[in-house]
Amino acid sequence: MTIEKIEENGAVTLKLAGWLDTQAAALLEEQIEALDAGTPSLVLDLAALEYTSSAGLRQIVAAHKKVDGQLTLKNVQPEIRDVLEMAGFLKRLHVVS
Repeated sequence: MTIEKIEENGAVTLKLAGWLDTQAAALLEEQIEALDAGTPSLVLDLAALEYTSSAGLRQIVAAHKKVDGQLTLKNVQPEIRDVLEMAGFLKRLHVVS
């Protein structure tokens, strides 16, 4: 998996590509932990994310907590959307096309 970080006016976008499995979740965890406590918002751009495991879902929840709920999931692919829906995350997370 690759993660591209884009910062604009304090807001951070992480573009995820590939598989967010157990090993890749550690990479995402590093990026989340490195965020400043005052980061106003975080966008996870999932346009190129093909798969997520439960470890990946845990990191999405960790991201949500880190930025005080100002997390947006963008460009969520249908397969990933299905996983998020089954986990009950679509009710709690801000998801945009």
